[in-house]
Parts: sequence; C-alpha cells; structure tokens
Amino acid sequence: MSSTQIAFSALAEGKPQKISLGNKDVCVARIGEEVFAVADMCTHSEASLSEGDISNYKIECWLHGAEFDLRTGEAMTPPAVEALETFEVRRDGDTVTISQK
Repeated sequence: MSSTQIAFSALAEGKPQKISLGNKDVCVARIGEEVFAVADMCTHSEASLSEGDISNYKIECWLHGAEFDLRTGEAMTPPAVEALETFEVRRDGDTVTISQK
C-alpha cells in the first residue's frame, strides 16, 4: 500500500495543497484540526482542485465551480456528477500520513 507523510504544521488552514502519492496527485486540505485527502483532479474536467477554494468542508473547482465534499468525495454541485477518490488520513502529532484505501 502506498503512503506519504506531510507535517501538519506545513498545512495552511483552508488552503489546499497538492502532494504525490505513488503515481497519483492528491489534494490535501486542513480544516481546523482535521485533514482530508481527495484526488486532485476534478471529475468533470482536467483541473487541479488544489488550486480551488475551500469553504464549509467543500472544495470548489476553480474552472467550472463544481463542489465536492472533502469528507466523502461526493460531487455536491454540477457540472460534476462523479465522486472523487478519497484517501485515508492518519495524524500522529505533527505527522500526517496519507494512504490509499
């Protein structure tokens, strides 16, 4: 199983960040003390979600405005209808480990 680590302190509140997990790009987002990880590529078009905006546990694709729930990957608003892949997140102090489910 592929995994990667990042420092919790390196994650800015509400500012998504792209990391690599094996051959996949993953969008990592910190909201308060929680960290979420979803596929970085919007399911509607080839746009990097790590360039989008976060509000209320949702990330908005900067290209067409589709929103996804960071907790479940669910597509919340059109034009996206397909959910994002989600990744397992474990935090141990300042170390956050992102793994494929």
